[in-house]
Amino acid sequence: MLKELCLLNGASGDETAVRDYIISQIKDFCEYKTDALGSIIAYKKGKKTPKNRVMLSAHMDEVGFIVTSVTDEGFLKFAPVGGINPENALTRRVSINGNIGVIGAKPVHLMKSGEKDEPPAFSDMLIDIGVSCRSDALKYACEGDYAYFSSDYAELGGGYIKSKALDDRIGCMLLIELIRSELEYDTYFCFNTQEEVGLRGAQCTAFDVKPDIAVVLEATTAADIEGVDGSERCCILGKGPVVSYMDSRTVYDRGLYSLALDVAKDNGIPVQTKTVIAGGNDAGAIQTSAGGCRTAAVSVPCRYIHSAACVVKKSDIESTRAFLAPFLNRLYDL
Repeated sequence: MLKELCLLNGASGDETAVRDYIISQIKDFCEYKTDALGSIIAYKKGKKTPKNRVMLSAHMDEVGFIVTSVTDEGFLKFAPVGGINPENALTRRVSINGNIGVIGAKPVHLMKSGEKDEPPAFSDMLIDIGVSCRSDALKYACEGDYAYFSSDYAELGGGYIKSKALDDRIGCMLLIELIRSELEYDTYFCFNTQEEVGLRGAQCTAFDVKPDIAVVLEATTAADIEGVDGSERCCILGKGPVVSYMDSRTVYDRGLYSLALDVAKDNGIPVQTKTVIAGGNDAGAIQTSAGGCRTAAVSVPCRYIHSAACVVKKSDIESTRAFLAPFLNRLYDL
């Protein structure tokens, strides 16, 4: 399921293929609706009605690119959709309307000395789709079309996975699995749009559901690589899911944070926390929607996030899956 989800294209505002797939997986196991922004709000009946209304959340969208203009020579100018490092985009193969293009810029041999000191900005790049004039280019793409990293899903040695869009198709997969399982308590599930451009879908779904407690399932930045030491690594692959106490958008509920650590200890499940206050996720919008709610984030550590080659460890996904059931069962009657 994770491979199928990751290979779908769905940047912010263009999540249709991802949404259709998710609906095909959950439609026989819950009630659901789609809101005006395209997010899915699902309700799964459990064995009991809980004291607290609990909502689980993941976002469907991934980072990508959008065409801003087509040049007379047939190149596509573009802008990023979401936070992408320009260096991660240069010379990458991309897919546009099912066709292949390559992101290019002035070759290093022709750069002036000052230009070599800094990577090119997105405004200096273009997408080459192999045509020689504007009229031919318009047969394949036009302004407003999306482009996506064209990247294989692969399993690496030692139990690792490499793919685009692991942020946050991992969260989507875990939500689907929970919906398809037998739950102890009634639960709401939201698959949100437009997280990468400002948490927009989550603000709407949280306002609709009005949860007492929300848990966001995500992928989060790991920098556990050569040359990065100590706390700057943020989190580490292989040490279990990340339970956050604070990021750049959210100060998480202290009680839920402590409860998560206790549940992990009681069940012998490895967990870790972020050692850098950075990034953010849909919790930033959910926490303050409607009357507000208590929020927690449970994330899978991910190297090279927001690129064509995100890397996660399968054991972290398994640990996250094992952690969710006992953690959720403690939330409903707090």
